[in-house]
Amino acid sequence: MSYFEILLLAAALSLDAFAVAVASGIRLCAVSGRQTFRMAGAFGFFQFFMPLFGWVLGRQVRGWIEAWDHWLAFGLLCFIGLKMIREAWAGADDNAACVDPTMGRHLFILAVATSIDALAVGLSLAFLGYDIFVPALIIGLVCAVFTVSGLRLGCVAAQTCKLGLRAGVVGGVVLIGIGVKILFEHNVLG
Repeated sequence: MSYFEILLLAAALSLDAFAVAVASGIRLCAVSGRQTFRMAGAFGFFQFFMPLFGWVLGRQVRGWIEAWDHWLAFGLLCFIGLKMIREAWAGADDNAACVDPTMGRHLFILAVATSIDALAVGLSLAFLGYDIFVPALIIGLVCAVFTVSGLRLGCVAAQTCKLGLRAGVVGGVVLIGIGVKILFEHNVLG
């Protein structure tokens, strides 16, 4: 596998993380360096780790993982998305009460949900006989860059479009939309 092919694969795997980062940037309206570092680090790490994990799992469990991976990603994204929408409609938009998607279990859930496809990539690379470390490292680094870009873009969009108190609704809808897109990609909904 050439470096160009690995970069294309990394970019494709990073698109969901990018979209989640945009939604998070919209939700937060202002993103600190710490928040950026936490989200980019977590997303990049899981995009690095999941192909390694998938590669180690090998052929024995491929069919089982492919049978439910899309449902897991959908469920996790919907959980966070609905929570963001509920809190926005309840008026919980001050920094003390709102969900910070760059912290704690929310960050963990989003990082796992956006990296499940990378697990399948690791399985595929194992079946094709490719080494995994360099591709996994490139995938993780590209995802971190996409995440930083997405957070910044979401922040700019929130400030430019003056989304105000309902930014959580926009972010939540985006997350649920990504979950639905994953189901469509796996031919569950059509």
